[in-house]
Amino acid sequence: MKFTCDKNLLCETINNVSLAVASKSSIISLEGILMHCENNQLTLTGFNLELGIIKTIPVHAEENGEIVLTASLLSNIVNKMPSGQISFDSNEKLLTVIRCNDVEFTILGLSSDDYPEIPVINDDKSFSVTQEMFQSLVGQTLFAVSLNDQNPIYTGSLFDVSDRCLSVVSMDRCRLAIRKEQLELSSDEEFHFIVPGKTLSEIMKLLAKLSNDEESEEEPMISMRVSNRHIIFEVSGYSIISRLLEGEFLNYKSAIPNGVKTKLTVNTRDFMNSINRASIIINDRTPSPIRCEISENLVRLNCESTLGKVQDSFEAKMDGTEMKIGFNNKFMYDALRASESDTVLIEISGPELPMKVMSMDGDSFLFLVMPIRL
Repeated sequence: MKFTCDKNLLCETINNVSLAVASKSSIISLEGILMHCENNQLTLTGFNLELGIIKTIPVHAEENGEIVLTASLLSNIVNKMPSGQISFDSNEKLLTVIRCNDVEFTILGLSSDDYPEIPVINDDKSFSVTQEMFQSLVGQTLFAVSLNDQNPIYTGSLFDVSDRCLSVVSMDRCRLAIRKEQLELSSDEEFHFIVPGKTLSEIMKLLAKLSNDEESEEEPMISMRVSNRHIIFEVSGYSIISRLLEGEFLNYKSAIPNGVKTKLTVNTRDFMNSINRASIIINDRTPSPIRCEISENLVRLNCESTLGKVQDSFEAKMDGTEMKIGFNNKFMYDALRASESDTVLIEISGPELPMKVMSMDGDSFLFLVMPIRL
């Protein structure tokens, strides 16, 4: 394999593809990037058996071929090369010479024969959303994905397409987050799939990098093609392949409590600041619920732990009956932060039922926070 290309373009691509490279693996080739050169195009692949990222860039090829190079070593070399044209020359013994201006490295690669095969995605179901919408849908729900793999299905987010609407749902045993947007679909087909939270985290990192690197007048789109066991996301020339989680996700609609006893309209920042102050005396060694007392135009927060006591209050608009309820400081804070709104509506059906944190101007998001019995 022998080719020359722009160093900066290659550097950017290697850094992005490396998001899917295994840091440690019993399959040593998974710690590397597969480089496939053919017809003046270089395809770079990172793959850790659960997530793969692929990108093809233009090069000037003198000899086709492919090789696996250790990702960390390759990234360090290319990142620290001077700007300009960079060349790669690999021989049959897998020795690879990397040159840029007056700098030259020689490293040993791995055979591509040992690199696992990337899953093939059949076009079963597909749709597209803007990159901004995707980041909002995932960013406002990812916080509620379960970190406990006792029930692996909840370590991912449910993507539910129905009524030409996409709902993204994440949950653990103490909270639930729902975010939805209308889609422009050619049919009323309904389907759902569950994407691992780790995959979504890496995609969000990649999209953040692409947002910083690209300057485009057109709003970038991200397309999704779904098969029974895998999904491929395509954005800005990158293909991100992931396995899907298998199993039955909770009927999240039935988990939303009916009936409302108390409605509370709060300034999000006021509530978050009050929780922050109460959290000073709460830590892993002294887990304590926050006691919330809601009355007309006032919310009082009280907390007591082995570290001390705290009392705080802020103004809010209440409709309905006065209420006393307890909650976990982190879970409520995460929900408020994910709202990305100046003001939120909180509905309470009872002191032992989930609290609903909602949008003021529709049902674009809904967060449920389980109460703590006082």
